[in-house]
Amino acid sequence: MSILQKYSKSITVLFLSMFYITLAACGGSSNSKAPVALPAVTSTAPADAATGVATNITVVAVFNSEMRLATVNQSSFTLQGTGETAIVGGVEYNANTRTATLTPNGNLTPSTEYTATISTAARDLAGVALPADFEWIFTTGIAEDAVAPTVISSNPADLEVDVLRNVKVGVYFSEAIDPATLTATSFELKAVAGDAVVSGSLRYVNPTTVVFSPSNLLGDTEDYVLSLSADLTDLAGNSLTPVTIGFTTGADVSASPGSVDLGSAENYVILAKTGISTTGTTHITGDIAVSPEFLTAITGFSETLAPAGTFATSSFVTGSLFAADMTSPTPITLTTAVSDMELAYTDAAGRVDPDFNELGAGEIGGLTLDPGLYKWGTGVLVSSDVTLNGSASDVWIFQIAQNLKLEDGRAIILTGGALPENVFWQVGGEVTLQPGATFNGIVLSQTGVVLKAGATLNGRALAQTAVTLISNSVNEPGL
Repeated sequence: MSILQKYSKSITVLFLSMFYITLAACGGSSNSKAPVALPAVTSTAPADAATGVATNITVVAVFNSEMRLATVNQSSFTLQGTGETAIVGGVEYNANTRTATLTPNGNLTPSTEYTATISTAARDLAGVALPADFEWIFTTGIAEDAVAPTVISSNPADLEVDVLRNVKVGVYFSEAIDPATLTATSFELKAVAGDAVVSGSLRYVNPTTVVFSPSNLLGDTEDYVLSLSADLTDLAGNSLTPVTIGFTTGADVSASPGSVDLGSAENYVILAKTGISTTGTTHITGDIAVSPEFLTAITGFSETLAPAGTFATSSFVTGSLFAADMTSPTPITLTTAVSDMELAYTDAAGRVDPDFNELGAGEIGGLTLDPGLYKWGTGVLVSSDVTLNGSASDVWIFQIAQNLKLEDGRAIILTGGALPENVFWQVGGEVTLQPGATFNGIVLSQTGVVLKAGATLNGRALAQTAVTLISNSVNEPGL
């Protein structure tokens, strides 16, 4: 059983689904529908289902928000092997990295399955508990870890030039790094001229990814060096061989990317080429359409064709339904809209010079993301709430080569005035919103879009195949 299956216990999913459906029914602006982020574990080391794990490691959990120190302890964070009593060891919480570390008093037993648990006794600073016990399983191997960690890649890369002055410096390690060893001195950025240390904040995104955000703009056309010291260790205490990464800034500062022009596809809250289906009680605000398929490709809506034959209506839709076999001018209108949808996908996918490459190795749960262009050559998973913070004029474009998935009850939250119509998710694979998920933004999917029971979409689903709904709320942005 996976980490996510264990976390999404049926009673919790049912509660969250009803909670989000109730929120959606309350009306109001798109931002008012976004739930407050619940505390969650976003990643772990060892990872769930890991095998061959070294026997001399510590165990780490990363949270999406700052937790109350007193609630993360030996009672709320436990580790137990199959057929063994609970592991005795120290538990430490690090507010700077939002991590909890359990250090066993001795080596783990070889070739043994272990279950790590963060219980609902763990609470965030507001006193909100985890919605369910969080468990993950890993299996030890037969040996200790004696291999030092290495740096796989960085952003900027070593010797890179014309780096944006507001760059966030990311480093990706070969294995999990002990969060207790991540400090301002073990991970230090300096300007070469004057040897001045750059102030800023460190973020332990996940056990193998660290991001440093400078407090101010870096200098115009200046040389910088990032120094990673031997004080950085892996979870077995093996030290990193010191690394330096040098780069030179240019004159430019990254700004919000330009908006993606949807053309006439913007007239539809759902537009699909092969079908739109729903089961259960769904409510959609805005027009929906399929093309080049006929009206029979829209299923579950109990629609009624208008007398003129140019559109249909449904009790599930506050708006109209359109299909390619309707009376003129609907067919040509839809052909243009589908073409515009495909052009918008190509536009979003073709944007260059991303502000962030492979952020979080595809796991972005718990992050707060500034406006900008983000790119992944893999899929993206949202296992805890993600916040997009910016103004009403700011734009986010997410280029995702494979699938995008929001786990049960998770949300894309907009703050600072950010609007769903300015958030574009270009996804090469399938988009899946699990039960109770809340999504903000425009989906441009080359494959399908699936909304599970109780999921809410504030934005648009523009799919080059099908859109599948199950008792959902879909709300056109800007209304």
